[in-house]
Amino acid sequence: MAAAAGAHLPVPVPVPVAVGRPGGDYPWPWTVVPWLDGLNPEAGQDLVDLAVDLAGFVRAMIAIDPMGGPVKEGIQRGVPLVQRDEVTRRSIAALGDRIDGRAVIAAWDEAMAADEWPGPPVWLHGDLLAGNLLVDRGRLTGVIDFGGLGRGDPAVEVRPGWSLFDARARAAYREALGFDEATWVRGWAWMLSGSLYWLADLWDFISEDDREDTIRYIDYIVRHRHD
Repeated sequence: MAAAAGAHLPVPVPVPVAVGRPGGDYPWPWTVVPWLDGLNPEAGQDLVDLAVDLAGFVRAMIAIDPMGGPVKEGIQRGVPLVQRDEVTRRSIAALGDRIDGRAVIAAWDEAMAADEWPGPPVWLHGDLLAGNLLVDRGRLTGVIDFGGLGRGDPAVEVRPGWSLFDARARAAYREALGFDEATWVRGWAWMLSGSLYWLADLWDFISEDDREDTIRYIDYIVRHRHD
C-alpha cells in the first residue's frame, strides 16, 4: 500500500526499498526505508501551521482507494468505538477513586451516544504521535511509522489534537479536518479510552510521575472536550 499511496499523499512517507523476513537473530519482519529529513515537533511550539498540514495529510489518507486493505478488528484503534465500551468501563472501575470516576463516566456515556462513522472503513495511520511526525520550520515534511496502518473510523486521527496541540492549534486542526461533531467526539473518546486502559493495566509497573501525568491528561480531556 505504501508505494501506491505515497503518490497521493502531500508529504513523503517511508516507502520500503527492501523487506526482510523473521530469522533466528531477529524474529520479526523488517524493512529498509529511505531517510526522511525533519525533526519531531514539540509541545509548546507554535504548531498551528503543522496542524493545518497534518489535517491535509489525514484527509488525503482518507481519500485513498481502499484497495482491499485490512480492516481494524477487536479493540484496535479504528474499530467502532462501541467495541471499546467494555474495556473502558472496566478500566474506570479498576482505577476507582484514583480518577474522577463520575466525570469520566459522564464523558464516556456522551461518547457512546455519538453516531458511528457512516461510511466505509478508510485508511488510517493510527499513531499520529509527535515522534512519528517530521517538521521543518513549523511545516510538516514527512510522516513515519506506519505500524498501525489499516482501515477504520478516522476519528482516531484526532489524537494529536489532544496529545500534541494546544487549544489554538487544536482548533485549527479541527477546522482543517472538517470532521463532523460526532467524529470529533469519538476522537477525544479514543484518547480517553486509551489512556484509561493504559493506566489501569500498567498501574503497578509505571512510575508515579507517569501515573500523575496520565491522570492529568485524562482530566484535561474530560474538562476541555467541549472547547
